[in-house]
Amino acid sequence: MKFCVDIPNFGHWSDPRVVAEFAAEIEEAGWDGLSIWDHILVWDGAEVVDPWIALAAAAVTTERIMLMTSVTPIPRRTPWKLAREVVSLDHLSNGRFVLGVGIGWPTDPEFTRFDGPTDLRTRADMLDEGLDILLGLWSGEPFSYEGEHYRLAESQFLPTPRQQPRVPIWVAGMWPNRRPMRRAARFEGAVPIFLDDAGEFTAPSPSSIAEVAAYIAGARTGDGPYDIAVTGMNLTDSDQPPFDTAAFAEAGASWWFEQWHPDDAAFEVWLDRVRQGPPR
Repeated sequence: MKFCVDIPNFGHWSDPRVVAEFAAEIEEAGWDGLSIWDHILVWDGAEVVDPWIALAAAAVTTERIMLMTSVTPIPRRTPWKLAREVVSLDHLSNGRFVLGVGIGWPTDPEFTRFDGPTDLRTRADMLDEGLDILLGLWSGEPFSYEGEHYRLAESQFLPTPRQQPRVPIWVAGMWPNRRPMRRAARFEGAVPIFLDDAGEFTAPSPSSIAEVAAYIAGARTGDGPYDIAVTGMNLTDSDQPPFDTAAFAEAGASWWFEQWHPDDAAFEVWLDRVRQGPPR
């Protein structure tokens, strides 16, 4: 099991220099990765940083930890612009970047305010087309594309990614919905988000991770390494018992994402405990 700190790209983290300093701190403390959310407008009045600028700053203050987006909504991005950003960060970090992708949430205001697509199936189709374009442009060969949502005249993007055969892609999705996990099975990792029978967000469990891992294993066509990330909060002053990260590892998870959410814990307590190292 590897351990990542997962942070919002707003509020305390809205200054890229703060993100860069924090990245250096957690690397020194023994963490394996830093992931950052990808939002542009969380609510009116929120201070928000561009995650690519923040991760670029983190890349030059660290040497070892993996850097990730958790997650980038491709339907809100231009795929060819994203292709450039990813490869640039991959080279800047010396091959330490993982691209997390999804359809984007919340719909309001991040899509409604900017006349973006609000239908979830449409965004899922855009995500699939966007991923096809990323892979085509990262190949370094002349590439063109004609889809329902995106069209690209023949173009050649260089340089190719430092990581080969490509920058790892982890796909986020709501479980028990199957389509996101079938999509994730095509790539290098999955970031499942769990819903209960009423469609409400619920905490992960080793059994739910085992279900995801089994489903993805059955859908995969390759046999290379594969990552499943589970998200939770262990470093708080909550009365809730801590998650058993060893049990999650036995169930098939390879990464623990220690996440702080503005509504869930005293920030200073969480931050102090993060600086002491991961909950191994």
